[in-house]
Amino acid sequence: MDSNLVLIVITSYFLLLFLISWFTSRNLKSDTFFTGDRQSPWFLVAFGMIGASLSGVTFISVPGEVGNSNFYYFQLVLGYTVGYAVIAKVLLPLYYRLNLVSIYSYLEGRFGFWSYKTGAFFFILSRVLGSSIRVFLVAGVLQVILFDKWGVPFWVSVLITVTLIWLYTFRGGIKTVVWTDTLQTFFMLLAVFVSIFLVSKELGISGIGDLMVKVADQPYSKIFNWDWKSGTNFFKQFFSGMFIVIVMTGLDQDMMQKNLTCKNLKDAQKNMFWFTNILVIVNLIFLALGVLLYMYAETNQIALPERTDDLYPLLATSYFSTFTGIVFVLGITAAAYSSADSTLTALTTSFCYDFLEIDKNPDKDKALSTRKMVHLGFTFLMFLVILTFRWLNDQSVINAVFLIAGYTYGPLLGLYSFGLFTKYKVKDKWVPLLAVLAPLITFLVSSNSETWFWGYKFGFELLILNGLLMFLGLWLVRRKNTEA
Repeated sequence: MDSNLVLIVITSYFLLLFLISWFTSRNLKSDTFFTGDRQSPWFLVAFGMIGASLSGVTFISVPGEVGNSNFYYFQLVLGYTVGYAVIAKVLLPLYYRLNLVSIYSYLEGRFGFWSYKTGAFFFILSRVLGSSIRVFLVAGVLQVILFDKWGVPFWVSVLITVTLIWLYTFRGGIKTVVWTDTLQTFFMLLAVFVSIFLVSKELGISGIGDLMVKVADQPYSKIFNWDWKSGTNFFKQFFSGMFIVIVMTGLDQDMMQKNLTCKNLKDAQKNMFWFTNILVIVNLIFLALGVLLYMYAETNQIALPERTDDLYPLLATSYFSTFTGIVFVLGITAAAYSSADSTLTALTTSFCYDFLEIDKNPDKDKALSTRKMVHLGFTFLMFLVILTFRWLNDQSVINAVFLIAGYTYGPLLGLYSFGLFTKYKVKDKWVPLLAVLAPLITFLVSSNSETWFWGYKFGFELLILNGLLMFLGLWLVRRKNTEA
């Protein structure tokens, strides 16, 4: 694919993002960056959240992962539906009732200072790692199709990537992100639908009915795995999906900050309902695309790349038509930035509110200067983590994201579960230690599970074990008196 054409497409895309940023960052109030003035239309939030939830991981890694694990990923997606229902019915009412900006301030009122800071710290750790991985995936693709041809080193291309994100979010914050995520979701889904249409045409598939039959006939389309020892067993995947959604959306400042920009609780719950239904369908479409990509490679005798994450980029930029390649570049660019822009905003919000207590600073000019410095600092931190992950990574990115989530979100799951489903207070000073011990014990158990538990292999359900260990630790340090 011609690198000059790629550059023109990406440049045009960013000009559009900067235009949106300019419109949404006019007449800002002091807290608009963090709250979006709580005036976001629910349907806009719902559509934009699709792109933020899917990101570059789903866009590239899920279709490629079909070659490794069939449609087993969809078992995880089925579990998502239950998790989103819990968020809509349990967590959102709590957040709206307390009128929260940072959702971790709930922990201070429930348990105390150290629990609050621990929850905020683990969110920051989780999001810095998870979002850096997502950007790393897409930056690698852009490196191959654009920057390598110009002799630009990877670290320079990543620096350009994160700088552009910072530039269009540093003023408008979450208000800008709600609108840019909507645009980016559109381009991401457009790329997938165009790819499916053109690949189907190449394979002689006519109509949606024929497409469904051809995909269903492939061995890749197997959804359910009932082998209890396998890491992709249905029950492991389903319950893991449920808890992954609860922690990676419901206990995540990034995703909840968008929901909290809605006008009221009813709109936020409506957003969550529609978002859930659309997300399930979209994930199924991504998996179907994966089957088509493998069929296309086999039909045209194309050698499969060593890493499954490289399959879609390889075909789109080297074998598909120029038009498809352009749409793919738009989609992959949108996938990267729809996740990273909101993450930078959420990290800035959490650090400013949870650690710097910027809302208590009466000097608005100084608070603004602090917020801008924090925003810039997290941009640079993400840059460093992306380079580190490039050096360390040796597996499919979709697996890496959920593996990291299993360890870093577990303490949050335990804290919120104990807070919501018991009336006990805890000895607050012990909470940071418990939040470190729970992931360490989880890692020890997971590493030896096949030896200790008759061949049982942990998958993504290690998140559940981690949360349970944190819950048990809190039970051991509970105070005898309960809340009224």
